[in-house]
Amino acid sequence: MRTGSGQADDPPAAGQQAEPAISSPFATIRWIAWHSDLAAWLERLGWLRTLSDWLTGVLGPFRERHQDNLVVELLHGGRWVGHPLHPALSDLPIGLWAGVMVLDATDRDPASRRGIDAAGVLSAAGILAASATALTGLNDWTVSNDQDRRVGLFHGLLNTVALGLQGASLGTRVAGHRGTARALAGASLAVTAAAGYLGGHLVFTKGVMVSRVAWAIEPRQWTRALQEAGLPDDSPTAVVAEGRQIMLYRHRGTLYAIDNICSHAGGLLSRGPVADLTVTCPLHGSRFGLADGRVSRGPASQPQPVLPTRIRNGWIEVRGSQSAPRRPASGRT
Repeated sequence: MRTGSGQADDPPAAGQQAEPAISSPFATIRWIAWHSDLAAWLERLGWLRTLSDWLTGVLGPFRERHQDNLVVELLHGGRWVGHPLHPALSDLPIGLWAGVMVLDATDRDPASRRGIDAAGVLSAAGILAASATALTGLNDWTVSNDQDRRVGLFHGLLNTVALGLQGASLGTRVAGHRGTARALAGASLAVTAAAGYLGGHLVFTKGVMVSRVAWAIEPRQWTRALQEAGLPDDSPTAVVAEGRQIMLYRHRGTLYAIDNICSHAGGLLSRGPVADLTVTCPLHGSRFGLADGRVSRGPASQPQPVLPTRIRNGWIEVRGSQSAPRRPASGRT
């Protein structure tokens, strides 16, 4: 009788049970990290990159020509709403189309009949809401970064497919083909869920439209940033204090210090022009007042943090908006 040699490809000996295969931990990791593989796959789609570049070339100049238009800024939400409008609107078609599924599932009258029923009313309302959501999403897409645009474009294409399926469902529902309408509505909601997942990836993984300065509090105490002689008048200057990027500006003897990272998409404000004590982000054109950080033009929705300044021994010193807590005196509580 031939015994095994101990190599991995040897068959088990007669009368001997084969040992159960031990699953590779890498296989488990692949299943856990499927979302990363999905994002990488989207990045490799050449047609998606080409379409994104083409749309950017068409819509980018249009947005730049009309970025002072109040309607364009309102579509972002911006300073008027306090955060982007698109995520809030996206809940409407999802909720309405989910209601269509609930009404269809609880419908006790399976007979085909022409006309619009309660589920059809929700379907139509969801189509209208989805159209408004798409408009705000497209407006936000034009002020996102290049890599995020490709994922955002695929997100938008999926939502367009879902909208088309929902429109077909409404049409067949009105025509009396309720079974077909229900199937199309279910497919529409499934595609909407997939698009919603990509939307969540953009916000929670990539940080698109999330304030880039929400946690900026450093430095906690007065810190030297630049020698006073090194700051020319009326010239934005970038400095780093305890790891925080800050823009310094001096006008007629008054010092201004503002977070150099644009709250909208992380552009460096020190590379943008300053006029009337208002700096314009070179990335997407948001404007901020140097004195108080307020937004005077979107797409930014959150103001820029302003830092206190002082001059000590020939140095410009800055401090974060929250000073470090004082330690109690020795022997006191």
